[in-house]
Amino acid sequence: MSESKKTVVLGASPNPVRFSHKAVKSLLRHDQEVVAVGFREGLILEQEILVGMPPIEDVQTVSIYIGSSRQTEYYDYIISLKPKRVIFNPGTVNPEFMGRLLREGIEPLAECMLVLLNDEEY
Repeated sequence: MSESKKTVVLGASPNPVRFSHKAVKSLLRHDQEVVAVGFREGLILEQEILVGMPPIEDVQTVSIYIGSSRQTEYYDYIISLKPKRVIFNPGTVNPEFMGRLLREGIEPLAECMLVLLNDEEY
């Protein structure tokens, strides 16, 4: 893997059995810059989980770990981060939002970020 790609993990959880938790750990292991944003404060390794919709600059990727029914309130926030792509992990695919992202010039991907990282395709 070449350069670090700042990734926002949306839906990050301090619960180690959650895939969002595993995703943050995997990004850190792969030397990727990660910002964990979740519904509850906590830590994933040394990484603080931010709550709400914090301003974040220079975002390359947003990786979504929240269901489509909860995503609506985050549409404008995600677009405001100006990511190059948004990864919809299994269980989060949202055709409506994916269409809006395309219209905004943001690439939507229905992929598993953990698989992309492990296959060195991230």
